[in-house]
Amino acid sequence: MTILIDQESMMSDSGELHGSCLCGGIRYRAALPVLHASHCYCTMCQKQHGAGAGSYANVASAGFVIEQGADLVTEYASSDEGRRGFCRVCGSNIFWRSTRAPDRIAVTLGTLEPEYAGHVERELYTDTKPAWLPHA
Repeated sequence: MTILIDQESMMSDSGELHGSCLCGGIRYRAALPVLHASHCYCTMCQKQHGAGAGSYANVASAGFVIEQGADLVTEYASSDEGRRGFCRVCGSNIFWRSTRAPDRIAVTLGTLEPEYAGHVERELYTDTKPAWLPHA
């Protein structure tokens, strides 16, 4: 299956995504392309984000760089397979990465600057999607 995303509309002149945390202490960049974007409704994402879902852009980990505030990034092993990175000052969720796919990292869509202009192609763990969210 080929996923087509309008990369031009969401990248900087350098062909990268850029993002930061709420307090501005962490700034990062991630090289394109985005493999896919998703809303994850698993209960761990719900609890970490304090919302109905965690929303992510999946990119190559080799192109992910913390440009500022690496000392502010705290990682939490939420399971044997996943680690969640967040700012220890403001609590912003920055990324999720799988120990089973170390070549990929999922950056949180809400931290991107400018906002993500691509499409969300996947919904994960829809069986735990909260009843108060719209269902298709």
